[in-house]
Amino acid sequence: MNQKPCFKTSVGGQALMEGIMMRGPHKICCAVRDPEGNIQLTEEPVTKHGWQKIPFVRGAIAMIDNLMVGYRYLMLSAKISMGEEFEEEEPTKFEQWIIDHLGEKAADAMLMLAAVVGGLMAIFLFTVLPTAIVGGIGAFVPLGRWARVVLEAILKVTVFVLYLWAASHMKEIHRVFEYHGAEHKTIACYEAGEALTVENIRKHSRFHPRCGTSFMILIVIVSVFLYSVLPWSNTALRIVYKLLLLPVVMGISYELLKWCGRSDNLLTHAIRAPGLWVQRLTVFEPDDSMIEVAIAAVTPVLPEDRAEGQW
Repeated sequence: MNQKPCFKTSVGGQALMEGIMMRGPHKICCAVRDPEGNIQLTEEPVTKHGWQKIPFVRGAIAMIDNLMVGYRYLMLSAKISMGEEFEEEEPTKFEQWIIDHLGEKAADAMLMLAAVVGGLMAIFLFTVLPTAIVGGIGAFVPLGRWARVVLEAILKVTVFVLYLWAASHMKEIHRVFEYHGAEHKTIACYEAGEALTVENIRKHSRFHPRCGTSFMILIVIVSVFLYSVLPWSNTALRIVYKLLLLPVVMGISYELLKWCGRSDNLLTHAIRAPGLWVQRLTVFEPDDSMIEVAIAAVTPVLPEDRAEGQW
């Protein structure tokens, strides 16, 4: 099994409902299998932004941008994969109120905003909950500063891992995670310079150093070290400090992920090891039909000149 890609590409993607979205240097392509078994493709150009060239600033903005784009394609994949069943679903009273008063585009924008808020709330959960628990324990049991730091770190990692473990045991999510494996294996095959066939792709590892899961665990780990210097004199104030520093944590984590994705040494191996381990909860082996979808999604976004896609 090929574990070491020989070419670091900027091509990445996201697993969807019965599909995959791939993003290349110039184009985005979403491939979804419909109820009849056909693969439906949706393509659009990649929008370039000035902030993408600013180190440490681009991390937080990129995460919000990815949440928005990802949610849009997730909804599209649900619509295509479910077909008439999706059309028959009734909107909630709140959704219908927005549609009636603001229109369908406003409703879509509101739902997209809700998805971004939901993603940020997950990070908020990992950031605030452990601090609140440790602060509550400290009110009854005397704890030194470093005892609080260590306990908070243990709780943070535990909450994160349990969150992913619970998600992976949901039938629908588990299938999405199988498509996640197809995405990783296909990109690894491309990086190895091999033809994108089901046979070639299947032999590659489902784990990849440039993964959203690795980014999330990096955020958790970086936050443990960065937040360890914050004062514990007031739990509420510590939470405020942590939230204010969250964009900094994301920025550092993003740069580490980029560095580990294009470098291969003992230090980068150590940094990306936790992310590769946690991917065991979010990336599973796909079947051949999923790999076919991944090939359909990635083929249109690959640049003619491989150098254009250099990571």
